[in-house]
Amino acid sequence: MSSQSEVRTTTPELELTVVMPCLNEVATVGLCVTDAWRAFANEGINGEVIVADNGSTDGSQVAAERAGARVVTVSAKGYGSALRGGIAAARGRWVVMGDADASYDFGELGGILAKLREGNDLVMGNRFRGRILPGAMPWKNRHVGNPVLSLIGRVLFRVPAGDFHCGLRGFSVEAYQRMGLCTTGMEFASEMVIKACKLGQRISEVPVTLRPDGRGRPPHLRPWRDGWRHLRFMLLFSPRWLFLYPGLAAIVLGGVLGVRLLMGPLMIGRVALDVHTLVYATAAMMLGVQSVGFGLCAKAFAVNSGLVKAERGYPRFLEHPSLEGGLIAGGLLMLAGFALSVAAVWQWLQRGFGPLDPREMLRWVIPAAMCLMLGGQVILFSFFLGVLGLKLDRSRD
Repeated sequence: MSSQSEVRTTTPELELTVVMPCLNEVATVGLCVTDAWRAFANEGINGEVIVADNGSTDGSQVAAERAGARVVTVSAKGYGSALRGGIAAARGRWVVMGDADASYDFGELGGILAKLREGNDLVMGNRFRGRILPGAMPWKNRHVGNPVLSLIGRVLFRVPAGDFHCGLRGFSVEAYQRMGLCTTGMEFASEMVIKACKLGQRISEVPVTLRPDGRGRPPHLRPWRDGWRHLRFMLLFSPRWLFLYPGLAAIVLGGVLGVRLLMGPLMIGRVALDVHTLVYATAAMMLGVQSVGFGLCAKAFAVNSGLVKAERGYPRFLEHPSLEGGLIAGGLLMLAGFALSVAAVWQWLQRGFGPLDPREMLRWVIPAAMCLMLGGQVILFSFFLGVLGLKLDRSRD
């Protein structure tokens, strides 16, 4: 058996490598390998089959080798780790990955390869456009999990695919290397699609068949846990939707409500909104500024480190963030807060430092405190953006 550290050398004559991650799949891995070889013969494909074994203890390695696969031992645990190790050992120009649990029909390799030959960088299988056999997908995955996550993927990253998490997919080795995938778990599938979209790679999809799991035991997949992991990964990879848009919404809503309440109480039917609501409105604005600041920092880090490209609409000041500009803006906010505080103290002085109407004074004190805090936040974020914008010479590393 090969090791994970084996250096991949592309053989020009070898067209396709099928990579199957495997963990205790003795009942099905041999069938999957045989199906792949049969597809090679039927379609005239010069290919190979790699089983990336992730620590099986049931003899899956022997079953895979008997069926004609090359077994690559991957010691690092996880779905993504297994696939990365198997792909690293691939010798074909293109790679098709698919599970070794007999849920995917490897006889459909021809359709995926045809799309790759047309010049597509990533070809996704679509189970909803193909066939989902009875018992192959739980209702919560079929009608809730996959449709919702696929929709989120299309909204956040404009993924041109209707089945974001199909495990049967093909890609060119060149495109895969440009993706620079690094996750080790189930997020690997999401990372591949997201980075392909961000890199502007050509993505297509073909209908595929999903069959019931043939192993006769519970699958490794945990729908709710793994669904949350995919959703969390997508949100973390999209600071615009995680930080920027919610932050801007909080600033606008809190600002509009706050300005209205500074003029006096707001009656909505029989409900009176007053200075107590003003506190929450200013809190929303401060939270919104923090969220926007985190979003800008996350985006600046991703672009300056080369993780993503600066797409259209990327703020120019993030390419060369001005510490001085942020200090001036933060200083002006703090100056405004100080001026409002002085005005509030002056009114108190006019009353001989005696009792005051709390509602009247809070309309001065609350915005004063907010401006002081916002000014401090802007200054701190400016310093951090300045650190992220430093250009470092890594040639000596």
